[in-house]
Amino acid sequence: MPSLTPLKLFKNLSDDTRLNLVLLLRQAGELCVCELSGALDESQPKISRHLAMLRESGLLLDRREGKWIFYRLSPHMPAWAAAIIEQAWLSQQQGFAELAQQAASGGRALCR
Repeated sequence: MPSLTPLKLFKNLSDDTRLNLVLLLRQAGELCVCELSGALDESQPKISRHLAMLRESGLLLDRREGKWIFYRLSPHMPAWAAAIIEQAWLSQQQGFAELAQQAASGGRALCR
């Protein structure tokens, strides 16, 4: 796993899409690309590109299930990085609860 530095973390989280992906995954636990794309109302290629950047930095893990790829926050990220993400999520918890519910209710239908 790449060594995550504060600079790398903040560069990753400075982009709205990547920040929203991380906070949405913090809320929901695990979501597929289709669910993330639907919740954030962005194209799958754009979401996939940002997810790849987050995965390469060590913030996310992925797993394949059939034709879907599911993403979740990495339990291996440094505690200081997890604490920063937790605080950001706490400051916007209500909005992401609604987004996670929206993602779970209709996102996978977009993949079909």
